Amino acid sequence: MEGLEVTVLLGLAVLTGTLLAPRLRLATPLVLVVIGLLLGFVPELREIELPPETMLLLFLPVMLFWESFTTSLRSVKRALRYIVPMSTLLVVASAFAVAGIATAMGVPWEAALILGAAVAPPDATAVAALGRLLPQRTFMKLKAESLTNDGTALVVYAIAVSLAVGGDVTPWTITGTVVLSYLGGAVAGIGIAAIAWLALRRMRATLAINVTLLLVPFLAFLVAELIHGSGVLAVVFAGLIVAWLAPRITTAQSRQQAQAAWPFGVFLLNGALFVLIGLEVQNVVHEIPGRQIGWLLLVSVAAWAALGVVRYLFQLLMAPFSRPSPEHLANTTRQSRNRGRIVSTVAGFRGAVSLAIALSVPMTTDAGTDLPGRDAIVFVTAGVIVLTLLVQGPLLPAVIKWAKLPNDDTEREEFELAQRTISGAALAALDDLATEHGISDEVRDQARREGYDRLELANARALARQRSAIDDEIDDLETVLSGPDATSPTSGAIATVSDDGEAGEVRPVALQMLATSDDIDMTQRSPLIRFEEANRLKLALLDRKREVLLRLRREGAIDDLVSRRVQHGLDAEELRLADARELG
Repeated sequence: MEGLEVTVLLGLAVLTGTLLAPRLRLATPLVLVVIGLLLGFVPELREIELPPETMLLLFLPVMLFWESFTTSLRSVKRALRYIVPMSTLLVVASAFAVAGIATAMGVPWEAALILGAAVAPPDATAVAALGRLLPQRTFMKLKAESLTNDGTALVVYAIAVSLAVGGDVTPWTITGTVVLSYLGGAVAGIGIAAIAWLALRRMRATLAINVTLLLVPFLAFLVAELIHGSGVLAVVFAGLIVAWLAPRITTAQSRQQAQAAWPFGVFLLNGALFVLIGLEVQNVVHEIPGRQIGWLLLVSVAAWAALGVVRYLFQLLMAPFSRPSPEHLANTTRQSRNRGRIVSTVAGFRGAVSLAIALSVPMTTDAGTDLPGRDAIVFVTAGVIVLTLLVQGPLLPAVIKWAKLPNDDTEREEFELAQRTISGAALAALDDLATEHGISDEVRDQARREGYDRLELANARALARQRSAIDDEIDDLETVLSGPDATSPTSGAIATVSDDGEAGEVRPVALQMLATSDDIDMTQRSPLIRFEEANRLKLALLDRKREVLLRLRREGAIDDLVSRRVQHGLDAEELRLADARELG
């Protein structure tokens, strides 16, 4: 089929899946995989196959960059004890477990090890698409794990391929491969992020900023590949760093444009990829001799089951070394932590990286002979992907409901804290900003009234949420509680601000007016002048709010994603003011 025909077909398939998924009450990726499987019954459509390089160099950089860009760096740092062993030791253990089972079932050892490397890492895009029902903390840990484990899988894959094609593999070459992959990927990602920072801090044009951001993942992947590092890790490093720097090196308009364009583009790529996975499964099935299909199906099921068992046992064995926070221990029981491990096991989906690894396996050895077991690698990898998507995907919501994991209201509490703190900081700086920008008392006092209205609304929402939580506890525990804890820093508290406008200690205090003015002469100033002054003052207040918001994020008082959510609201307000000024 021609490229245009393939593009239209994939677009129609994604559109159909998007329309059907809500009606069927299934996740869109699951419906898209089924559509791909159904399309594969048409012989001409089974010929649609993207080269592995296309998946690695076109799909993955964009999708991994966006997933890392929208991952909380604070969550990654706090969960390093979980992420590091899960993205390294678990990948190796899973690869060898699958290789052992596949060898016992008749797959050549070298091919079995390649198979293990292909199916070992959970996929970041699949986890992001199917794991949204998870509590925020669990979701971020899984997402961070799946972003970093691909590097380990690709190292194991490179070693296994060298063995399979007859290359010389020694402990020194293995060590060198591991070190070069990780260090090369990290250096490439950090270097490209630094270059992006230098370039973006000098840009103000919206399109130029976003084109630069689009180039970052491809440049990071390319540089890493040139120095034989991990392109996946390079993209992840670059995404996390650029996300942290973005509020200071991008504009409100560029951020709003990116927030609209990137999710849509990633959704299209993701949807097309899931359809292609279904088509690839059909293609492999029709190329395998019929007498081998039954055997390979058994190998697929055994490999899929082994991945789940190894993942659960590894979490169980690592539990004594994970050292969860005292707060986390206080809010959970041994039973709930065990159920959390089961949820994490079910949420370990496989996807694009696994398929790309399997399709990248060489056809022949160094001696020119066919590489034994290659068809089995592709078939079993595709089978494991389909099983994780079509079995674990629909099962995950039921498992989450059964697990009854503790509610995680941290994001909401931090969002309310951020709103109150930046509003308080803006009010504290109002007089100084009004003087600095030549604002009349009339306009200043109007801004003060509006600011207090917003601050009172934020406190009322926090109090309402706290009372609702207490009511839920009363219903669940059947215990009468006296009322909200007056010493809680995020419960019904108002963020106080020091004289210089910086956010200070958060403590429950009474709402007080900072200044009043009762001698405004409305006849002395025209509406146009007042409108212009109000706009200038509001923009200055937005700048002060951003400064305090970034300080809260830098000090760890709020999460990266909370900061981005508040920033989005400030950007929308700035663009509204800019539009109003142009119309005026």
